[in-house]
Amino acid sequence: MSTVPDRIVHVMAFDFGTKRIGIAIGQRLTGSSRALEPIKANNGAPNWEQLEAIVKEWQPDAFVTGLPLNMDGSQSDMSLRAAKFARRLEGRLHKPSYTQDERLTSYEAKGMVISDSGERDFGKHSVDGLAAQLILESWMNENPRSSESQ
Repeated sequence: MSTVPDRIVHVMAFDFGTKRIGIAIGQRLTGSSRALEPIKANNGAPNWEQLEAIVKEWQPDAFVTGLPLNMDGSQSDMSLRAAKFARRLEGRLHKPSYTQDERLTSYEAKGMVISDSGERDFGKHSVDGLAAQLILESWMNENPRSSESQ
């Protein structure tokens, strides 16, 4: 049984980075998701006004931020920074914020872009939104709405 309340349906996910933050939106009822345009970050700090406008537009019930743990599951400097970003989201925007192990999602997203476009120029085909989408899909798979499983 899921520990995430069923009232949380629309979820916004983030692939935290120091230069860009990938964003995806999804909903637990159908398990569908899509990548949004990434936003720029200055050493991991987003333009909070821009981020608040995106949240206001999409009206998510909760947030999920990917945690880039080391392959052995231990914390990394980036996972500590991503966890801090997740806490700030909750504090500033007053919505529940969850974290999700994101090991290999950026690698997987890059592989998908190469396979789809044949290019390695990730500036043209941003992997940040796709990585956020993969984080969100993984989180939704691990946290299905309990009413679906009945």
